[in-house]
Amino acid sequence: MGFLDKLKAKFKTKETTPNQEESLQVYEKGLSKSRKQFSSRLSDLTKKYKKINAAYFEELEEILIMADIGVNTVMDFMDRLQERVRKEKIEDPNELKEIIVDELFIIYVHGEVLSTKLAVNKNGPSVYLFVGVNGVGKTTTIAKIASKYKEQGKKVLLVAGDTFRAGATEQLRLWSERVGVSFYGKEEGVDPASVVYEGINFGLEQQVDIILIDTAGRLQNKVNLMKELEKINRVIGKIIPSAPHETLLVIDATTGQNGISQAKAFQEITPLTGIVLTKLDGTAKGGIVLAIKESVNLPVKFIGLGETAKDLQEFDIEKYIYGLFKDFMED
Repeated sequence: MGFLDKLKAKFKTKETTPNQEESLQVYEKGLSKSRKQFSSRLSDLTKKYKKINAAYFEELEEILIMADIGVNTVMDFMDRLQERVRKEKIEDPNELKEIIVDELFIIYVHGEVLSTKLAVNKNGPSVYLFVGVNGVGKTTTIAKIASKYKEQGKKVLLVAGDTFRAGATEQLRLWSERVGVSFYGKEEGVDPASVVYEGINFGLEQQVDIILIDTAGRLQNKVNLMKELEKINRVIGKIIPSAPHETLLVIDATTGQNGISQAKAFQEITPLTGIVLTKLDGTAKGGIVLAIKESVNLPVKFIGLGETAKDLQEFDIEKYIYGLFKDFMED
């Protein structure tokens, strides 16, 4: 039984809870654009060739690269796939369908096991810092995560550390009101580190469980941004020595390989613990999740698969692979 068959059996079992079922449906719907493009091309390729040959492999390589999996990742994948074909003497493209899915899954899980769960502070509030360039959906992502924690009964505080972008503080304040969580911010132009310092102290006074901090994303001025984030990290650590407990980079999936470049650039500026990949429902190039793992070795912690709070899902590699390939295997 191939990996995808095992997933189908797992997800169709009666033991699946309503929450798990809803989550799977969000994955299926959110990845529909990628699945339609990716799976249909793979299916067409399988039908086109009666025997596996060099031309088959060339077209497969192009399909994978077009899915934004990343050139280096694809090259490694092709080497492994061709080696399996030689060793197992596979000639029929239909026999490769399960192997392709299995090998793409292996790309993500091989090597170091990366946790998708957010670190939790057992001795006070958990502090999560959000970084990313403007326009990637950082503020909306913070609001959606706040909403998730509020639903779990947690007391949440949003801190507006992006004090230079016009309207950023007001935007976060409005989101705090919509979601129904606490907010701390100052007027535009105030030193971000001082806002963060006061915000965390406010959070301690209010005895909140979760503190979500928005920061600036002026990547075009790396030196200034690095100094700013270093200062923010320093003041956070003075108040809560173990914090920040996560520093999450928000990337827009529709920007493709440019998002990978942003991840590499931010890794040079500040220590990162994970990725939030937004707008995955808006692209046909869903393979970027695999490219992120291979390129920057950071776990994807959340993926955005739609507009609502429930569409921001904790990343699950099994649901991702299932949502991306289920039509391909059923074809």
